[in-house]
Amino acid sequence: MRRLEAYHFYEREWDSYDELCEDFEWEVPSQFNLVEYVCDRWAEETPEKVALYVQSIDGQRSEYTYEQLQQYSRQFANALAEMGVSRGDRVALTAPQAVETLVVNLAAWRLGAISVPLAPQFGPDALEYRVSDCGASVCIVDPDNLDTVQTVRDDIDSLEHVLVTDDDVAGDDVVGFWSTLEAHDADVETVQTDPDEDAVFIYTSGTTGDPKGVRTPHRLHLGLLPGFVTIHCNLQIDDETVWRTPAGWGWMVFFVGIASLFYGTSLVGYPGRYDPETELEIIEAFDVTNWFAPPTVIRMMMNEVDDPAQYDVTSVRTIPTGGEAVGQSIVDWSQETFGNVTINEAYGQSEALLVIGECGALLESRDGTMGPHVPGHAVDIVDQETAEPIGSDEVGEIAVRHEGNPVIFNGYWNMPDRTEGKFANGWLLTEDLGTKDEDGYFAFHSRKDDVIICSGYRVSPEELEETLSTHEAVANAGVIGIPDDTRGKVPKAFVTLVEGYEPSDGLATTLQEYIKDRLAPYEYPREIEFIDELPTTPVSGKIQRAKLEERDGL
Repeated sequence: MRRLEAYHFYEREWDSYDELCEDFEWEVPSQFNLVEYVCDRWAEETPEKVALYVQSIDGQRSEYTYEQLQQYSRQFANALAEMGVSRGDRVALTAPQAVETLVVNLAAWRLGAISVPLAPQFGPDALEYRVSDCGASVCIVDPDNLDTVQTVRDDIDSLEHVLVTDDDVAGDDVVGFWSTLEAHDADVETVQTDPDEDAVFIYTSGTTGDPKGVRTPHRLHLGLLPGFVTIHCNLQIDDETVWRTPAGWGWMVFFVGIASLFYGTSLVGYPGRYDPETELEIIEAFDVTNWFAPPTVIRMMMNEVDDPAQYDVTSVRTIPTGGEAVGQSIVDWSQETFGNVTINEAYGQSEALLVIGECGALLESRDGTMGPHVPGHAVDIVDQETAEPIGSDEVGEIAVRHEGNPVIFNGYWNMPDRTEGKFANGWLLTEDLGTKDEDGYFAFHSRKDDVIICSGYRVSPEELEETLSTHEAVANAGVIGIPDDTRGKVPKAFVTLVEGYEPSDGLATTLQEYIKDRLAPYEYPREIEFIDELPTTPVSGKIQRAKLEERDGL
């Protein structure tokens, strides 16, 4: 397969960022299957190159070459085909940072099927909704989440096969992943997909309605590469490049991680929970050069590691970050800890990934801004009502031109009305408010809706409210985001109780555990306030979160 020259612009010297943007043009082949570009070509050119390093929770270290990934994914593609999976079908998986996660995705793409990575933190309600909604017939799960899948398995009509990544815990109705893979040969022909065909569904939450399945096509990967090169790599990609993030692979960050494989470099995984000391050990052990860390992660490291100097982490060249504001204290601490490191802030969303960001190699960093648009993307601030561009330094909605832009999503799964509402006047509307100065630098202002950005995760107030209301003690609930020094914002719930129940600290704790068990641990409300009545609109009865914010002094 031919090399796509457009995405190797880092090999040139550029006089300015403007010159780079003016010169860049998209290159999208008429047939494009992601697996061929992130796995197969390197398995042929550099078969022994390490594609993935993994450190297990007990400290064991493993490595997997591009040739091994090709072999495993071909075998598992045949296994999926035997289970009835074919082009356009969905394959769900809980997605820790492990080799099985890569193999399942690659195998699904080989068949022209669609992978649906799900956060390992999901409880039964959250997992059941997503697997049912996408209609997956196969779900691959790690041992820690097997009980969760089994709890809801009978309630998911489409689900026919469950495989567990540890064969030792397989049973009559749960098949071992590796034994299944090893029972098949590697003789399979990769489906030649159109670049617009769906490759991955990423579920994202909003303030209204159910979580949405974001349909991401194969071409979307090409659309994020300019941002990966400028923001994540700071125009430096070489044989020493090693990419790492502590953020979960069940989210869109997984697709960014895949970009490291597009360039034949190495990715580092760790399936355990984030621990600052362990993270520093991993960075040192694998000579990580590009460390994608949300501000919350860096703040935790700043606050919890007494002596970061005991770790040699000077291999890190670039820290791409985003999801929350980056303060000067983070910049200062990172440069002191990692040495001559560049911190590049990024902006995007699952529907349009990496469209704004910094590139320290060609741009100055400006306090309070996220940088200009990424090469190839047309981004502006538009009026919230007319979707017409507005003047410099005026607050409006951040919008991305969608025509001819490969990074734009294909729409929301089974939600045509929601998809239609995402576009207006030639723009994809991000639902984020911001400003753009006269030099083209963007600054984030606030969410247009009420989604809570907690440690970089998007938490839906409505999903929390609905789940709280299923508890026998809760009559109704309203949820807002409140400031938090570490996480940016955290959920707070206002709860009215059913007659016969009384407010107490014990009940508040019970409700928090109720959420953790059903959704995800990061979603639980850090505060619960019991009130007699929630403020609602007079006609529709919709909770008025603005009044709850006023009540809380926000």
